[in-house]
Amino acid sequence: MNGKMSDKINDDALQALKIAFSYMPKAIEVNKYDYGDDYQRVLEHIERVRETLLINDVDPDEVAGEINPQHTPNSCY
Repeated sequence: MNGKMSDKINDDALQALKIAFSYMPKAIEVNKYDYGDDYQRVLEHIERVRETLLINDVDPDEVAGEINPQHTPNSCY
């Protein structure tokens, strides 16, 4: 990747990243039992994507609802 980790990405790339992130496992779901010796690397990848979303003013916890609203339970607050 060219540029610094703190650089913002263009809208098309950001949309693609949101879509990919919506299919990634949640960090709480990643463990050594299910992912073997790669579990730590998977957690690092998830964190890197989360950081990039945050740098681009996107709340990672809201991405799944934005990308797949039909599969997201409604909030109760």
